[in-house]
Amino acid sequence: GDLLPADGILIQGNDLKIDESALTGESDHVRKAVDKDPMLLSGTHVMEGSGKMVVTAVGVNSQTGIIFTLLGAGGEEEEKKEKKGR
Repeated sequence: GDLLPADGILIQGNDLKIDESALTGESDHVRKAVDKDPMLLSGTHVMEGSGKMVVTAVGVNSQTGIIFTLLGAGGEEEEKKEKKGR
């Protein structure tokens, strides 16, 4: 299982199965294909197959980043940036 570091859209895949349990809680692996469910999300793991994707979001703009921001995990980093800017 390689960890996906960014959100993206699958443009080429070969029998790709993703473990999305970190985001959805669902333990079953999800089959991804260009014509069926091509969205790949950061924080998920590749369990089988291979593929190429076009990156659509990274960092706080990715699905994982949005979740962390909503949970308040990103607040500490923002406070540090504000203090350094003063």
